[in-house]
Amino acid sequence: MKTAVITENPEQAAELIRTGGLVAVPTETVYGLAGNGLDPEAVHRIYEVKGRPEVKPLSLMVHDAAAMEQYCEDVPEAAYVLAEKFWPGPLTIVLKAKPCVPSIVRAGGETVGLRCPDHPMTLKLLRACGLPLAAPSANLSGAPSPKTAGEVLGYFDGVIEGVIDGGVCGIGRESTIIDLTVTPYRILRQGALPEAEIVRALVEHMTIFGITGGTGCGKTTALNVLEEMGALVLDCDAVYHELGETSEALKERLIARFGPECYASGVLDTKPIGRVVFYDPDALLDLNAITHAAVGEEVDRRLSDWAMRGGTVAAVDAIALIESGMAEKYHPIVGITAPRHLRMERIMARDGITEDYARHRIDSQKPDSFYAEHCDKILENSGTAEAFAALCRDYFTEVLRHDHE
Repeated sequence: MKTAVITENPEQAAELIRTGGLVAVPTETVYGLAGNGLDPEAVHRIYEVKGRPEVKPLSLMVHDAAAMEQYCEDVPEAAYVLAEKFWPGPLTIVLKAKPCVPSIVRAGGETVGLRCPDHPMTLKLLRACGLPLAAPSANLSGAPSPKTAGEVLGYFDGVIEGVIDGGVCGIGRESTIIDLTVTPYRILRQGALPEAEIVRALVEHMTIFGITGGTGCGKTTALNVLEEMGALVLDCDAVYHELGETSEALKERLIARFGPECYASGVLDTKPIGRVVFYDPDALLDLNAITHAAVGEEVDRRLSDWAMRGGTVAAVDAIALIESGMAEKYHPIVGITAPRHLRMERIMARDGITEDYARHRIDSQKPDSFYAEHCDKILENSGTAEAFAALCRDYFTEVLRHDHE
């Protein structure tokens, strides 16, 4: 057999594949050994030529994300998010396969990996042949993956029908593989695309409500509504308290600034800190400088974990959401406001504090005009808890409907 070296005509390679032949193709990572992914005999030849055990499944090269519905079922939203962000590119997405995907491709399993390569000649080939291509790296199993057509010929000259010479592959590493059929989503192979970029793309696609407002305004009611709607709810104040007990670095900085009284019982006690910061604006600035970075990092970690579990909606609650800079990461930013006298009544009853202390607490926080200026939406809590919950539910539903149209 003479192996054809193809430089310009993708139809020639497409015809070889349609008739059961194998053609090595360039990608942005390495050359792949491609055959008709719907033809069990062609796929068997790939295993045979490479010396690859048939217990190891193959992925399918496809032209675009439309192939997901064609060859897979129960496709999660995350698959389309990642395809839009990284395809064409070095990411293989593992999904539940439809029966039309031959068992030999799946190695008898229920899943299949899909990949859209970022190389113009191979994309033209995929359009020309109209087939998914089973295409592991074009090397003998255990040998280095080839980055040039010449290296492919060194392995398979006279053994396969053709090779598309697309020049040197730029990355030289295989694609990253992510399994979206399990939660949390799992990286099966760390390749050319860093996991951190995958997680970032999923987080950026989430609807993350930033919830802010002064104490006693009713943020808890709004957050309860979001939680009932399936959102991950992160209370930055609660995160701060958790870190105060688990983070040695945070503990040391708080003691250094506010004294050992804040850990007199062995766990964080915010009352000694509160007695200082509610009357001293400079001390409040110091507290914020200490806590905002630590809390922001932990919130980012939890949002990333939620995204890798398939979460699409979250809410981050913080009085200082805007001042801390965290609001720049979320949308929409929702300010919860309420009449002053109602706030006083609520926090006195809730926290068992005096009227004077409640007044100082409210006076140390931003006025309603601040939230009106900096928030995307103001929700006024001036009636019953039930009426405010209904107001929140209507607004959150409208936002989510718009985001997922």
